[in-house]
Amino acid sequence: MDTQNLINLASGAAIAIGGWFAREIWDSVQALKNDVHALEVDLPKSYVMKEDLDKRMAHIEEMFQRIYDKLDGKVDK
Repeated sequence: MDTQNLINLASGAAIAIGGWFAREIWDSVQALKNDVHALEVDLPKSYVMKEDLDKRMAHIEEMFQRIYDKLDGKVDK
């Protein structure tokens, strides 16, 4: 086998390995994109946004304050 055939064989093998590696990375990135998209879709169903939680907690704190005020009114009588 002459030198040119060895160079062609080695470069062909290197390109094939590089192509396989690039394809594996591409498939992994696509799988991650799909996972992130699924998470974006399911996340609002599982967790509450901070603004919504703040509104609800303010409402609960207001209710507790009214109960506390009523109890103070009962104790003072």
